[in-house]
This record gives sequence, structure tokens and C-alpha cells, in this order.
Amino acid sequence: MKFEYVLLGLLARRPYSGYDLRKWLETEGQFVWAKAHHSQIYRKLAQLEAEGLVRHEIDAREGRPDAKVYRLTESGHDALMDWVRTPYEPSTRLQDIDFTARFSVCAPLDRDTAIGLLRTELDYRRAQIAKNRHRDRTLHYEDPLPGLDQDLDREVQESLHLLGARAMDTWVDWLEQTVHRLSGNRTDDRTTSEESAR
Repeated sequence: MKFEYVLLGLLARRPYSGYDLRKWLETEGQFVWAKAHHSQIYRKLAQLEAEGLVRHEIDAREGRPDAKVYRLTESGHDALMDWVRTPYEPSTRLQDIDFTARFSVCAPLDRDTAIGLLRTELDYRRAQIAKNRHRDRTLHYEDPLPGLDQDLDREVQESLHLLGARAMDTWVDWLEQTVHRLSGNRTDDRTTSEESAR
């Protein structure tokens, strides 16, 4: 996932200054994209402007420095929509930033593509559960380090497995509900958390 698409997605909503983009990313956007340094934002905006994807206007501000306010160009809109419609490849990592950023940008621009994105992610996570939920998690020790507490090791690993399983079930449930909500379907094809039991 390239940072420029996050910026283009934000500019699809309204014009922003670099400062306002940084503020949004640090607050509302903290679950959409990892923290971005202000220099990264300004460099990327300059690059996007050089490529003709955004343009800026000077916003004169009384008592404060003037601000560059950025807007999408038609080319920027086209580039954003091309990216929105590119195939999504799920990551093995749960709740990967690529998914959350892509869904955040994609959903308001193309509902059908967003539903496809959700279904791709959902199918991938269901397959992960089917493959891994009931695997043999026996820990095997061979010449372990002296002092390694094997009972505590087993307890910790089982606790982490249960934590991961709950996180996966919560994620799958959210995906199912969101597909249902965006699809506007009356029938509920969800697989309950109990059906994907630990």
C-alpha cells in the first residue's frame, strides 16, 4: 500500500493543507495508516503535484503563515480510481494496514469494489481459521536452555493462541457484518463465531 493513495483518498473528500492532513492522520486516521512524519507528507504532496495528481492554492491566513491547500486534479481522481479497483491480495497478518487503508479509501468511492474487498479478506481469514484453528500446538523440547519453565511456556503459548483466536473471530464477525450492511441483503449468510469454534 502506497502512502500517496491514502493522501489522494483524503483529498477526494475535500481540500487539505499539509498540516491538516497530518492532524487527521494523527487522530481520526490513526487506525488507517501508521504515523506519518510531517516531512513525509510534504514530500509526498510535492511529488504528487509534480506528477499532476494534485494542485495547490495559497490560503492567506491573517496572523498566521499562509497555507498551501491541496486539491485532486482530474488525473489524480483517475489514478485514485485505478488503484481502488486493483485486485487486493490479503496479508497473512491480521488487520494489516493495507486492508484498513484500502477499505477506508475504497468504500465511499466504489461500494461494489469495497464489498469485493471485504469478501476477499473474509474468504482468506476463513481459510486461515480452517487451516490453523485445530492444528497440533504441542511444544517439543530438545535440550532446552537450563531454567526454561516448560509449564509456563505452554501456558503462555496457549494464552496467546486464545487471544489470537478471539481477535480473528472478532475480525471475521466485523467483516461479515460489514459485507451484510454494505450489500443491503436481508438474508444473513454469516458464519457465527461458534461455527468457527476454537
